[in-house]
Amino acid sequence: MRAMGRMLWACLLTMVLAGAAQAGTITAYTALEEDEIAAYLAAAKKSLPDVNVKILRLSTGDLSARILAEAANPQHDIIWGLGVTNILEPRIQALLEPHSPKGSDKLPAFARGSDNKWFATTGYMAAFCVNTERLKAKGLPMPKDWADLLDPKLKGEVVMPNPVSSGTGYLQVAGILQQKGEAEGWKFLKALDSNIAQYIKSGSRPCKVARTGEFAVGVSLAFAAIQSIEEGFPVAMVIPAQGAGYELEASALMRSAKNAADAKRFLDWTMSPAAAAIYGHFKEIVTTPGYKPSASFIKAGLPENVSSVLVPIDFSKSAANRTSILERWQKDIGR
Repeated sequence: MRAMGRMLWACLLTMVLAGAAQAGTITAYTALEEDEIAAYLAAAKKSLPDVNVKILRLSTGDLSARILAEAANPQHDIIWGLGVTNILEPRIQALLEPHSPKGSDKLPAFARGSDNKWFATTGYMAAFCVNTERLKAKGLPMPKDWADLLDPKLKGEVVMPNPVSSGTGYLQVAGILQQKGEAEGWKFLKALDSNIAQYIKSGSRPCKVARTGEFAVGVSLAFAAIQSIEEGFPVAMVIPAQGAGYELEASALMRSAKNAADAKRFLDWTMSPAAAAIYGHFKEIVTTPGYKPSASFIKAGLPENVSSVLVPIDFSKSAANRTSILERWQKDIGR
């Protein structure tokens, strides 16, 4: 799921899908963004009028830590929209109960667990937010791939997320390492570091500082770039020519769910056409069958077949190597 700084909702925010006093109640832990949560639950109200959903929203890293801290006595029924790289953590996997929502068998194989412990309907991918006005004013080249960010002319003009604090930053680093191989990948990351002005905690923030002209290139998310373009900023979205790293947002049923019946109903709803109709408003990757990006997304530069520009990611490997990758990044690059 995507780390938006270290901000959290400090307490459980109850989103009521019905006012009935006898309604069933479930608790969902999520890393989805607040505006997404509100939109999804408003739609779910129409299909699940007898279910109350309590939400705890945390950033990806904080949510994983919370789940592990409560492992002996879980306080939630479902995980809703947590990065696959995080949900594949063996200690979290041990807490999950297999469940296959209706229609999940139609998801592509990469978007569901072979053991039916998780499925993912949405995701996000790396992209560059390039401020075209700053590029023109400074006579800088338009980058088309990661290698172009090594151009000495871009020294101090590039910002990207810190992989230690940002799920987006980690997917970018993991994508580079899997695409280039360990030796060449680390060599590239060290070379790239010489051009990086700042490593920012948030995945979307690099795009926001680039779109206002503070820097020429913000290594960020495709959706952040699309949003900036739609809002009229002088931004071009660049999807790395050799492929973009990506992350999926997974959902799962807790083995300890106190209200498993309604928890399953809600997870089933997330696979429904009513839910799928909303996903494309918030995400560049939607895995549900038949989805096509909107005309505005395509106009901004997103290909109709998003999978054609994604780097093949081994999520199990990314999850298993997370600690060692971040430790090495901190040691060799971190600042």
